[in-house]
Amino acid sequence: MSLTVFAIVILAALLHASWNAMVKHGSDKFLSMSCVIFGHMLFGFAALLFVPLPDVASWPYVLFGAVLHTGYQLFLLYSYRIGDLTQVYPIARGVAPLIIAFVSVMFLGVDLSSLQLLGVLIIGAGIMSLVMVRGSEGLGNSKAGLMALVTGCFIASYSLNDGLGARIAMSAVGFYAVLTIINGAMFFAFMAKINPTAIKGVLGKGRYVTLLGGGGSFLAYALVTWAFTQAPIAMVSALRETSIVFALLIGVVFLKERVRLVKVFAVMMAMVGAVLMKVAR
Repeated sequence: MSLTVFAIVILAALLHASWNAMVKHGSDKFLSMSCVIFGHMLFGFAALLFVPLPDVASWPYVLFGAVLHTGYQLFLLYSYRIGDLTQVYPIARGVAPLIIAFVSVMFLGVDLSSLQLLGVLIIGAGIMSLVMVRGSEGLGNSKAGLMALVTGCFIASYSLNDGLGARIAMSAVGFYAVLTIINGAMFFAFMAKINPTAIKGVLGKGRYVTLLGGGGSFLAYALVTWAFTQAPIAMVSALRETSIVFALLIGVVFLKERVRLVKVFAVMMAMVGAVLMKVAR
């Protein structure tokens, strides 16, 4: 992985942590998520003014990716309602790069060195160690554990799909722009039935989250989609999950959350994994 790709994925990780902090700490999670996804659509339309449409051969990936992203978003919202995401989400984000690495090596013929695989494993293990932050409560919740694994499968699936599709599309940003517009249409079709009041607040009290959260999220994943075309998907996906480092720093510095030993351990593991993937050949 070149220094340029490495730096861009790290920037995407910072943006990812920032918009997640906005959603996580919003009083209305349905409204916050709706704002971010509506922001995706706005920036997706804007991006298409400057980049070409994806090649027609990639459209099956565009459509399938839109379905996967919608499923992930709706499942995430459901997770907010029945589980503690501070327990569930670390498992999901940690298991996803492990799934991607396994599928890439076993079924897609991707050749990853031992050092690269070790880096992916260390990042995944470090993130999943965060389930210990609140003791055994989350570990004893089998429903929450299953929810985390399903969420991780969604993340792994759309990452693999988007990485393969963007390579065929000949326009990574164009690929994601079209995907996110279709994804937004699907999401709001569901939200119109699930929670129509959230839609009404998107351009009202949620307009700042729409612009800042939606813009940051769109740019973050557009950069990751481009990186998928430049380096192995497994490495990009794992490196992206170092966003947990920025998320924890935001929590400690800006949100005045407590510094716990497990959080320090997770940060160090993610940083070690990132360094290993950078130096690996």
